[in-house]
Amino acid sequence: MNSQDFELREYASTNNGREWAVSNAFPVLLRKVYLWMSLALVITGLTAYGVATSPGALQMIYGNSTMMWVIIIAELALVFGLSAAINRLSLAVATLMFIVYSLLNGVVFSSIFLVYTATSISTVFFITAGTFAAMAFIGYTTKTDLSKIGKILMMALIGIIIASVVQIFFVKSTMFDLVISYACVLVFVGLTAWDSQKIKKMLLEAPDAGEGAQKLALLGALTLYLDFINLFIHLLRILGKRE
Repeated sequence: MNSQDFELREYASTNNGREWAVSNAFPVLLRKVYLWMSLALVITGLTAYGVATSPGALQMIYGNSTMMWVIIIAELALVFGLSAAINRLSLAVATLMFIVYSLLNGVVFSSIFLVYTATSISTVFFITAGTFAAMAFIGYTTKTDLSKIGKILMMALIGIIIASVVQIFFVKSTMFDLVISYACVLVFVGLTAWDSQKIKKMLLEAPDAGEGAQKLALLGALTLYLDFINLFIHLLRILGKRE
């Protein structure tokens, strides 16, 4: 074997090794995205049910408006802090923040068990899961670039947030609230597909499944978790039967 043949074989071996690393990193990271997301949903659901069935916890949380504001502010601090400081946080700390956030979300969402029937909650959950899975699959498999649609949806979401503030403090109309819920369902259905595509592209570029890439996967899990939760809440407002 001459030196040129050796260099070619070494080059091929190196490239094959790189391809092997990338191809194996992607499914590992993608599994982590959906594993973390599913874990967060389970934590939120169990916490919500646990609080809703505990008179003492309900009194402590809903009997004091200050406590609810503290929880909401803590949620905002966690989600924005996790997104902004992910590169400076260790994977363990970032994961803990995500778990705490899902716990606090469960505390806030415990009220749905007091407002809606258990049957309607479970029915809407499965409707949400099916819708989410379908849109995530479309976002993962489509060849169409969804970035333009995603930007439009984000602008629509900002408009919905402003409309929600107006609804809470000024309009206070049941019909207006229902219109907002329908708009939110459409927006988060689209965002689920867009976010799935973004996460796929992001993870495909990861050179390995190291801590840095796993933190990106954790952010992806947080994004999809928020899409699922918002889709569920607004579908529940539309389809849920009240106690």
